Amino acid sequence: MRTEGADNADRAGSPAITPGLRAGRAALAASFLLQGVTFALLVTCIPEIQDRYGLSDALLPLFLAAVPVLAGVGSIASERIVRRTGARAVLRVVQPAVCATLAAVGLGDALWQLALALGAFGLLVGALDASMNMLGVGLQHRYGRSVLLGFHAAFSLGGILGAAAAGLGAHGDLGLPALFAAAAAVIAPLALLAGTFPRPSAGRTPGAGPAELDDAVREAAEAAARTIPWRPLLPLCLAMAFAYIADASVSNYSVKYLTDGLDSPEDVAKLSYLGYMVAMLLGRALGDRAVQRWGAVPVVRGGAALAALGFAVAAAAPGAWAGIAGFTVLGLGICAIIPQVFAAGGRLFPADSDAAVARLNLFNYVGFLIGSPLVGALADASSYRWALLAPMLLVLAVLPLADRFTPAPAVSAPARTAVRGQV
Repeated sequence: MRTEGADNADRAGSPAITPGLRAGRAALAASFLLQGVTFALLVTCIPEIQDRYGLSDALLPLFLAAVPVLAGVGSIASERIVRRTGARAVLRVVQPAVCATLAAVGLGDALWQLALALGAFGLLVGALDASMNMLGVGLQHRYGRSVLLGFHAAFSLGGILGAAAAGLGAHGDLGLPALFAAAAAVIAPLALLAGTFPRPSAGRTPGAGPAELDDAVREAAEAAARTIPWRPLLPLCLAMAFAYIADASVSNYSVKYLTDGLDSPEDVAKLSYLGYMVAMLLGRALGDRAVQRWGAVPVVRGGAALAALGFAVAAAAPGAWAGIAGFTVLGLGICAIIPQVFAAGGRLFPADSDAAVARLNLFNYVGFLIGSPLVGALADASSYRWALLAPMLLVLAVLPLADRFTPAPAVSAPARTAVRGQV
């Protein structure tokens, strides 16, 4: 019978999976889960935020668009900080600070206070996203197999918990200041605990955890710094952007659509995002088996068609429950696309998969930056029903791109050099 150590040793030169790496993986999954809770609390309470600050429908898209713009700034700035202090150090400081900005959003009452709180939230979320994914890529590099999907599944689970908490708060008339302050008081200590675990042991022996994680991040950073061509990745970049435009549409406007467009009570409206996240979690849990059975191309095509159907059902919904069903179907479709973008990029450049993942991940910010203003502007000019058709059409545009998700021969170093001359 083969032992775990023997299996680990066979993984393309990767080191054995030590207890320190396992503990680091569990702690990072906890950080992803807590961030999912925080993000879901903010996006599901957009109607209450708008009412509290007297934010008009015309200004709302500008405030929402500022968050991904500043998140991109925070992500870029964090790279320099990480070089000096390490990704774990950034994570320890930034995640509790994100909780503080969430509380600040609930405590203010003037537009300038909301602008400052959301601005700080965007900057810090960008740094948090970068540091968590650096650690995730580093751990995957050390494991020698895919573990990133597990972290994103933890984020989805956190989103479910956050949406449920927001719904309970609305049902009990808790109020925005109390809800956000209570959430920050609970999440911040847990984030501190997750960010400091596992602690260094005497002598920093192998398996101590932090030393290995820092080494893993450095190795992943060196791989990501290698140059790869853009052209083979562009179809995947488009698919990523279209998927995240759809995701941003749900995150920022599903609850508002049900409350303003379908006259739903706030506690019922919050089930739209909850259903979306539950479907995402289920899809991510079962998606690998679907790909193994039918292949990536049919799964991506089916996911895009299912997501478009979800948008159509939501846009045509006669009432709140039909809208919730539409967004749930949408979540089941979108979840099949995003992980397969990363997988296809890794297949294109197996020796430089970290670099491919880093480039593809940039287009999640592009999607969020476009999605919120696009839907908001169309809704302001017409209605939310018509506005939902724009991301539906973009999701359908993934269908002709699906052929790029098929397993392809690795791009060798000489081929990369030849292609690079064409870019």
